[in-house]
Amino acid sequence: MIDFKNIQKSYGGQIIFGGCDLRINPGERVGVVGPNGSGKSTLFGILNGNIELDGGKVFLPKGVRIGYLRQHLPEGALGSALIDFTADALPELKELSARLHELEHLLEEDCDEQQAERLLKEHGNLQSRFEHLGGYTIRSAAAAALSGLGFKDSDFTKNMSEFSGGWQMRAALARVLISRPDILLLDEPSNYLDIPAIEWLARDLQGFQGTLLMVSHDRYLLKRLCNVTIEVNNGRTTRYAGDYDYYRREREHRMTSVEAARKNQQRKREQLQRNIDRFRSKSSKASQAQSWQKQLDKMDDVESLDNLSYSGKIRLPDAPACGAEAFRFENISFNYPGKSIFEDLDLSVDSGSKIAFVGYNGTGKTTLLKLLAGQLKPQDGRIVTGHNVIEGYQAQEFADLLPDECSAEDVVRSAVCDKEKLSIVPNVLASFGFGRNEASKPCKVLSGGEKIRLCFARIFINPPNLLILDEPTTHLDIAAREALQQALDNFKGTLCLVSHDIEFVRDVAKTIIVMRPPGVKKYYGNYDYYLEKSALEDSTSVDDVKPAAAGNGDGSQSKERRRERAKRRQEIAAAKKKAQSDVERLEDVLDQLETRRQKLLEQMSGGDGVDYSVINREISEIQNNIDRTTAEWEQAAEHLEDILKLNDEIHS
Repeated sequence: MIDFKNIQKSYGGQIIFGGCDLRINPGERVGVVGPNGSGKSTLFGILNGNIELDGGKVFLPKGVRIGYLRQHLPEGALGSALIDFTADALPELKELSARLHELEHLLEEDCDEQQAERLLKEHGNLQSRFEHLGGYTIRSAAAAALSGLGFKDSDFTKNMSEFSGGWQMRAALARVLISRPDILLLDEPSNYLDIPAIEWLARDLQGFQGTLLMVSHDRYLLKRLCNVTIEVNNGRTTRYAGDYDYYRREREHRMTSVEAARKNQQRKREQLQRNIDRFRSKSSKASQAQSWQKQLDKMDDVESLDNLSYSGKIRLPDAPACGAEAFRFENISFNYPGKSIFEDLDLSVDSGSKIAFVGYNGTGKTTLLKLLAGQLKPQDGRIVTGHNVIEGYQAQEFADLLPDECSAEDVVRSAVCDKEKLSIVPNVLASFGFGRNEASKPCKVLSGGEKIRLCFARIFINPPNLLILDEPTTHLDIAAREALQQALDNFKGTLCLVSHDIEFVRDVAKTIIVMRPPGVKKYYGNYDYYLEKSALEDSTSVDDVKPAAAGNGDGSQSKERRRERAKRRQEIAAAKKKAQSDVERLEDVLDQLETRRQKLLEQMSGGDGVDYSVINREISEIQNNIDRTTAEWEQAAEHLEDILKLNDEIHS
């Protein structure tokens, strides 16, 4: 087990750990959470021996191997090939391999029987150790991890210096994962990963047998992988015996209990003080008053619990009215030198849609957003924006828009299109949490959360109805992500976003567009619908090749296939029920829309007193809703048909 005993650490007068005790048991999977700057990474540095304590001690089992994902590469890494760097995960393997070769060379020379027996015994022991550490399979394990994290086979022989910093960190993550240490420390492992890579990482780590500690703002990984949560905040560590959802529930319960205890104690103090003030001057009650005073003096304050809810405001103004269609791509082609991104891309998006673009890095997600925002021009085809569509774009490199010496107010003022709006700059800043004092802060001292709020203020000084966001959760802690999530959920305009935060995408997006160059595929549903639909598509393709492998297994394989078949039957039955419900719901919506349209048409024949312009506008809006709902119904009906076909196949 890992024991932290009375650990103390401060930086420049700020207490990071003020005498904390903490125990982590073998095999536990621990998520470490807390506000930015609270000391989560410091805890890892202490555990790994890179940071010295001011006081206290850390106890670790003897001979334990620690794997640590650092935020920088080891010295000399850039000179290695990708596969060589990744496979060099265990220094001990190099030493064992060198000694094994040395022993083999010695055995080839003339030596007496006793010496040969000693050398053979040592060779056997070292060979067993080498095999136990995965020496014979580590290169294939490295290749598998790299593939799971998005590298292509052709990348394996490339030099590490040829990759960007983000891809280099992916290689570092693969290297740590295949080392399979006793204790695995992962500090923000989802940084630089796209959604498919995050899902692969979650699947891979579920098989990890050691003790896992993970600092992350990614709620998906915290929920999927961790069975213990440790909160680091305000110089303290608090252990919660459950995953992130359990931690949130339990913390809210503790907040309620602490507040109730504080109020109860305050009432008791006030009552004692009233009694003391009332009777202290009466000689007959003097001893009683002294007793009350002692009780009052001995009362300890109820230990407060910090409210970790996001304190900064994110209030998005109403989106201006616009036409039924937000934008349309017509036969768009765009390529970089030596790399095709889009060829003859057609894509139409209705106003009010909330779309997330997902796919591997390099498939064109950011490029598509830049084309939409006018930052790039298509090489062929055209982009048509709808009537009165006003764009607001936040790039991945949003911090570049914020000059260090400019104040928050300067940044927003410089973005004003209509100079008459200069007078409302303070109000807009205030709506994003920048009061008079905060508005005068230079950008260089702003936190990550403050910077993203400032970027939103910069966008919404000219309120858009088409919001284009590329990785908006970068540098945000969990509380700030949830606040932004809520604000976007309430936004009535059109939203197009790219994010690698699965929970963020799951809660905000109502449509998923998957980037599969040279085109895209649209799923008219949320992230869970996309997963369900794509899983069915994948299982269909697997079934197409399954018969070739049938009939050549033993009894245990046959039993396993039957179990697998029964499991698939249950999954398909559940999917069928949900798909039928979706189709019926959309049919009900269409019936209601048609009924309302028919009533409006009847009103138009009513003669005098009819406001035709109002009725025509409502009929037009209803027709747009009918068209959109019909498209969703067609997608849902197609999905149901696919499930019914699978159902027939698995029961045949």
